[in-house]
Amino acid sequence: MRMNDIFEDRKAKVETYKKYRGKQEKLFKVDIPEGLFVKCDCCNEYLFREDLSGSHYVCHKCRFHFRVSARERLRMTCDSFTEMFAEMKTLNPLEFPGYENKIRQYQEQTGELDAFVCGEGMIGDVRVAIGVMDSFFMMGSMGCVVGEKVTRLIEHSISERLPLVIFAASGGARMQEGIFSLMQMAKTAAACKRHNEAGLLYIGVLTNPTTGGVAASFASLGDIIIAEKGALIGFAGSRVIKQTIGEELPEDFQTAEFQLKKGFVDMVIDRKDLKKTLERLLKLHTRTGQ
Repeated sequence: MRMNDIFEDRKAKVETYKKYRGKQEKLFKVDIPEGLFVKCDCCNEYLFREDLSGSHYVCHKCRFHFRVSARERLRMTCDSFTEMFAEMKTLNPLEFPGYENKIRQYQEQTGELDAFVCGEGMIGDVRVAIGVMDSFFMMGSMGCVVGEKVTRLIEHSISERLPLVIFAASGGARMQEGIFSLMQMAKTAAACKRHNEAGLLYIGVLTNPTTGGVAASFASLGDIIIAEKGALIGFAGSRVIKQTIGEELPEDFQTAEFQLKKGFVDMVIDRKDLKKTLERLLKLHTRTGQ
């Protein structure tokens, strides 16, 4: 057989195989809609998004707690909720370049004006003042608006004699607002002191992550401090601490479980049990008449 004939014969076989392969791929190909599954950041398990929302956004395999938005957190915690101070908007006090555009982008992405949503709600049959930080809005960083809303919520709690519940989720102070952001630490801490002097209950819930200036101010000043399972809690990052002290750190350093061992938090709770735990604590507080 001539070389040209051999080449043509092989070419025909390749074309036949391609057609067969294409038919097989069409036969076995499954069109999966985008966003149908979510990959767990801890165990790499692929989770059906609808099942995940039904399990409080907790992985069924390793119990990893996914971050949730402020609105979703309120939905999971409160039986009813009325928002307060919703009109407050962030300005640019230091005229930081590009800050207005960044804020606008996060507002469009999250549907929130800033990183803290607060108001009055019912948890079970107990009326509370409640606020939630949203880590999807600039990593829940605290600027002037967040600090002011936290302070106003605490003051409302005092004036109405309500127990206070705040969910913290933050990367710390907002660098674009400089000293104005750092001042919020002192302002919110002072408001917590007035709340304590009024003899009212403050339950702080630390979620993943709670770090920086938020961890160093109002988030750590609760009468009872609850942490969600596996939450990262601390002031500075572990790498900075390691370089500063020149020592190796434990593997579980700055986790909620580590903080429980060291007495920094009072309890570590799985998200599915969090609402029931809050209800029990609030009812106990109500019965004592404090």
